[in-house]
Amino acid sequence: MKKLYLLVPLLFSLHLYAQSDYELGEGLQVDDLPVYIGGYISSQYAHQDKTDRYSVDDLAIMSYGSYEKFSYMAEFEFKDLYTEIDDRNSSVVRHDQKLYAERLYIDYEIDDEYSLRVGKYNSPIGFWNLLPINVLRETTSSPVLTTIIYPKFTTGADLSYTSFNKGELKIDLILQNNNALDDNYNNYKVDKHYGLGISYEKDGYTLKFNGGYFHQSVFSNNNERSGYNYNKDLGYALISGKYEAEQFELLAEAATQRSNNNDSAAYASYLQGTYHFTGCHSTVLRVESFQDPTNHTSDSFAVVGYTFRPLYPIALKVEYQFHSLAGQDQFLASFSVMF
Repeated sequence: MKKLYLLVPLLFSLHLYAQSDYELGEGLQVDDLPVYIGGYISSQYAHQDKTDRYSVDDLAIMSYGSYEKFSYMAEFEFKDLYTEIDDRNSSVVRHDQKLYAERLYIDYEIDDEYSLRVGKYNSPIGFWNLLPINVLRETTSSPVLTTIIYPKFTTGADLSYTSFNKGELKIDLILQNNNALDDNYNNYKVDKHYGLGISYEKDGYTLKFNGGYFHQSVFSNNNERSGYNYNKDLGYALISGKYEAEQFELLAEAATQRSNNNDSAAYASYLQGTYHFTGCHSTVLRVESFQDPTNHTSDSFAVVGYTFRPLYPIALKVEYQFHSLAGQDQFLASFSVMF
């Protein structure tokens, strides 16, 4: 059964690519309307210690389009659709058939400098968090920083300002003062999120700063049935930089988080270099370090990876992680495609 699930992405992508009037990764246009429908799918294999994990971890349907000053994005996803975990003694299969609303927003271009986004969107924090789709990332895994420091998604408004005077200056203002859309999909359950992002790009170099506050409502494991919960106020700060050349990219992010009860991630950081041999072959080296008092863990590790892209919307990736914590080394492989 697991082999059948792992073949689904490949067969589906080949079927779509066979359509002469279809360009892989661009979606299908609905008649002559400014509406496109597409999506993506990925499967993954992981080996850690004596455990093997097989999964179809993403199956998403997307719709996007633009008309005059308006544009939109709607993305619904089955997360962890199929998972099988094998060790020496047992095998466990799980199916999550819930459809999540990952992104759902409308953009309005106020003028050449200002734009407004309303809905659920990827928090415009750092660089990596703006690449939520497996096929667009350089590695199967994401840096730990993207999970423990700030909310990955925000449900509210994002007001942005962009200037192109001797370089690109962009300022983002994140505003959320309401319950989130499909809160269970986010890494944090939040009903408030206020943030500021400033980035400057020139001659292949980009420097970015993000800072913000969010309010988290957390249920106690011992009192969840009675509805008891406690609240946490958390603040974060992140600085990131990127250098892009024709064949090489260097990416770095460092962040810290603090809360009103000191139960927070003290720090997390990574440095990643990517070298593109050709348009099809790339290698990646990433080093990471983090301290997470919530789980009472800290770790430093290296990720070595290789990516093969026969076409840009198709990616076959392998990576190996070398951890300082015993028993945490792992091998990952994934196949992903955007259609």
